[in-house]
Amino acid sequence: MQTLLRTPLHDRHVGLGARLVPFAGWEMPVQYTGVIQEHRAVRSDAGVFDVSHMGEIEVEGPRAKELLQGLLSNDLDKIAPGRAQYTLLTNESGGIIDDLIVYELEPTRFLLVVNASNREAVFAWAKEREIRGSEVSDRSNEYALLAVQGPQSFERLGLEQGTPFTWEMDELDGVEVMVNRTGYTGELGCELMTMPEDAGRLWDSVLARGVVPCGLGARDTLRLEVCYPLHGNDIGPETDAISAGLGWVCALGKEFTGAPVLREIKERGPDRKLVAFVMEEKAIPRQGMPIVDPAGEVTSGSHSPMLDVGIGMGYVPAGSSAPDTDLTIDVRGRPRRARVVPKPIYRREEHA
Repeated sequence: MQTLLRTPLHDRHVGLGARLVPFAGWEMPVQYTGVIQEHRAVRSDAGVFDVSHMGEIEVEGPRAKELLQGLLSNDLDKIAPGRAQYTLLTNESGGIIDDLIVYELEPTRFLLVVNASNREAVFAWAKEREIRGSEVSDRSNEYALLAVQGPQSFERLGLEQGTPFTWEMDELDGVEVMVNRTGYTGELGCELMTMPEDAGRLWDSVLARGVVPCGLGARDTLRLEVCYPLHGNDIGPETDAISAGLGWVCALGKEFTGAPVLREIKERGPDRKLVAFVMEEKAIPRQGMPIVDPAGEVTSGSHSPMLDVGIGMGYVPAGSSAPDTDLTIDVRGRPRRARVVPKPIYRREEHA
């Protein structure tokens, strides 16, 4: 039986009475007081997630940028030191090995923050493709990461809001942190990176400032409401970026792994598309449920704490992907009506 890994904050989670579950080889908190309460805390104020299980891959050297430009879908010429970018690591068929955020630390040094379940695959893929003048290192054990998300997040932390997808070194209550203005909830927020030995002090400090501890359950419902794809559910090595609606992070004017295939798919149009939908009947869709009309499959589904209705994403034929298209989903053997909606499903301004 596999021994689950634990983050530096494991004892804090136990002390708070969190319900712990296995996730990507780690023992992680799925909830503390409850998914709905934690979800709403992030939408209305601020919540903190322990995301220290995420992987950190460093690429450095005079040709580090050249290596990454040939591996990643987005264009690194659009960023500079102090900035970050959402991008994809793609295979030869345009499939998604991982979706990740790349931080430019220096002109010759980059940090990739990758999904926990893909850490080894990303490291191996990049390491095997090293070019002279570049070095790929797995630095995951050298970092702890706390995601503080919500409209009051910066105010609670006493930090400047700044521009999204930028980073800077700072200090929070005596703890040195890299403040990364990124997130996974559709809300304002930042991810605080620090050394593992300082993680406990940082966590205690964030909670003392009135930020609510949140688990993986709320993280999933938050990202689903704003239609952020989850690797392993909505995207993966078998799903291409165009069909997944991620063509906007593919700089098809440059050469990277899988670019010729993605250009071809974009030119002719994908056969299927990843759509967002809302249930028209009382039912909660779940990953793997068949979309029986038109033929497709639910890739993510849950109850929306903000809309109080079943929501989800799934692949359907491209001709049936327009908003207001009716869907029929097989929910545990019962046909239930749903409707395709524009992304994101939840918009703050509509529910303020």
